[in-house]
Amino acid sequence: MADKVRIKDIAEKSGVSVGTVDRVLHNRPNVSKTAREKVGKVLKEINYQPNMYASALAYNKSYTFYCIIPEHESEAYWEEIEDGAAKACETRRDFHINTKIMYYKRYDSKSFTQVSRDCLDKNPNGVIVVPSEMQATKRFCEIMHERNIPFILLDSYIPDLNPLSFFGQDSFCSGVFAAKMLMLLANGDKEIMLMKQMKNGKVASRQQENREQGFRHYMGEHFPKVKITELDIPAEDRKDSYDKKLETFFSTHPEIRNCITLGSKAYIVGEFLLRTNRRNVQIMGYDMVEKNAQCLRAGSVSFLIAQHAYMQGYNCVDSLFKAIVLHKKVDPANYMPIELLSKENVDFYRRTQL
Repeated sequence: MADKVRIKDIAEKSGVSVGTVDRVLHNRPNVSKTAREKVGKVLKEINYQPNMYASALAYNKSYTFYCIIPEHESEAYWEEIEDGAAKACETRRDFHINTKIMYYKRYDSKSFTQVSRDCLDKNPNGVIVVPSEMQATKRFCEIMHERNIPFILLDSYIPDLNPLSFFGQDSFCSGVFAAKMLMLLANGDKEIMLMKQMKNGKVASRQQENREQGFRHYMGEHFPKVKITELDIPAEDRKDSYDKKLETFFSTHPEIRNCITLGSKAYIVGEFLLRTNRRNVQIMGYDMVEKNAQCLRAGSVSFLIAQHAYMQGYNCVDSLFKAIVLHKKVDPANYMPIELLSKENVDFYRRTQL
């Protein structure tokens, strides 16, 4: 077997010393071109595959990755990301992998800039980052390129930033899918509600912007006469404030039966509908967080689109491990499945077994 070939065997076949073979295998200097070619020829002939796991373990180096994500509440989409990242570190604990989480204020580019600077000061081996405002994110990524720090984009894909890899949904396709599923319920409706959580005139993420583009693209092509009425909900508001806005909205739009949010807080509307006993209205949303799932089971949320946040967190760390520790190539774009959950199947939705 090729993986059982000894360095001594390679040296004999190449006509060079064992030390020379060792330097070639580990890409070290002080090897002549002729010797390197001889060893390379033999390696090709025997289809030599180095045991990268054994080499990495023998090296006994520790690695620290930083994950930069928005501040969030408990039971949120981002908490699943953190759990997945922690699981990846546990799985690779023999390689001394550690992931540290850093938080920025979601709608605050200055906060993102400060957190990214703090991250760079810590000399990370690799970074996972959820993009913020474009210019701040771009500058951070440029510096990481200058310092040869591998980084992975999470949640929002921006190919121009040249990340090592990306994990998340195809946001545009996800928005198209959401519109299709919503209109299975609202096929005869003249008006639907689109809820957005906003701050300073902005939605939470580039991902949600792309989802909305896909959503409106499908609606424009297939249901151009259906009115899409927006309800902007301030981010980080109180429940009583939400209730007042929702009460006013549904009182002034009594014909609306179906609603959608392209973010992870469908439960804001779902819990209101349950408290006010509006059984003829439902909302559709994203992400298998427990508050959403409770509303789904109770009937105020019609569907949830899940995107395996836990696996995103796990795979981001695992990809950094493979690229940095094992020196393996990783796929540049990794789109997560677009899965539809209803009250009939939500209890069977599981984190993918690892």
